[in-house]
Amino acid sequence: QVQLVESGGGLVQAGGSLRLSCAASGLAFSSYHIGWFRQAPGKEREFVAAISWSGGKTYYADSVKGRFTISRDNAKNTVYLQMNSLKPEDTASYFCAADKPVMTNTPNYWGQGTQVTISS
Repeated sequence: QVQLVESGGGLVQAGGSLRLSCAASGLAFSSYHIGWFRQAPGKEREFVAAISWSGGKTYYADSVKGRFTISRDNAKNTVYLQMNSLKPEDTASYFCAADKPVMTNTPNYWGQGTQVTISS
């Protein structure tokens, strides 16, 4: 049974930082691209960032480029999303996803999400 479990969400002030983690089990983790998506109330789910199976390639939405950094530790089956300079518009539920051979908008597996709230 595949599980993706997000953690690290919370409430922070604008300008602050958070680090999200996505711990995976039940799949050949090092063969999957892993991505982060987010969904704010009343809005569609949107792509945030993704990382290739090896960690050699990363991809970011324009809205987070330069502020967010995605990384992975295949030995720990975990992907991280370091979020700096947070803005109120970053408030959303954040989901990690696993897909192969590339990350798409309809990935094979989804996590349950973690809430991020940024106060102004």
